[in-house]
Amino acid sequence: MKPPAASETGNAVLTGLAPVVSPATVVLILGSFPGVRSLELQQYYAHPQNQFWKILQAAWPHHPLPMGADSYPQKKKWLLDRGLGVWDVYGACEREGSLDSAIRAPVANDIAGLHLPRLAAIAHNGGESFKHARHTRTLGVPVYQLPSTSPANASWSFERKLAAWREVFVAHHLL
Repeated sequence: MKPPAASETGNAVLTGLAPVVSPATVVLILGSFPGVRSLELQQYYAHPQNQFWKILQAAWPHHPLPMGADSYPQKKKWLLDRGLGVWDVYGACEREGSLDSAIRAPVANDIAGLHLPRLAAIAHNGGESFKHARHTRTLGVPVYQLPSTSPANASWSFERKLAAWREVFVAHHLL
């Protein structure tokens, strides 16, 4: 990972991850911005307490999700094979730590620029991402606010989060 640049305020400007999408992406999952662990490893949802990958595995229990330290390339393929894509609403920002509330000077990603021919829905992973729903609605597809898979969202049980996520996948014929 390259060292962060400094902004005009002298704070570090962090750069997000590249999108994980394909022409077959049906539902694009948008987070806010990768956490510290995800940036360190250059992997979406790398924090071991984030429930993102656990929720996806529970939604597709008959399709084992690759596990292990070197499994990220296989996880991305697994995600794409399910008709999913993942990116973030912010491509860069200033932030200390991983909390969305600490994001400063965010720079939005060009979601429309992805040109996904089969895109049927946008699913925002949490409230910070959903703040950009007005922009993603311009893509002409349904937009959902899903409960955050972050460990900071302890008010929702795993089962309740899974039910909400499954609803979107079922609505778009992915399950």
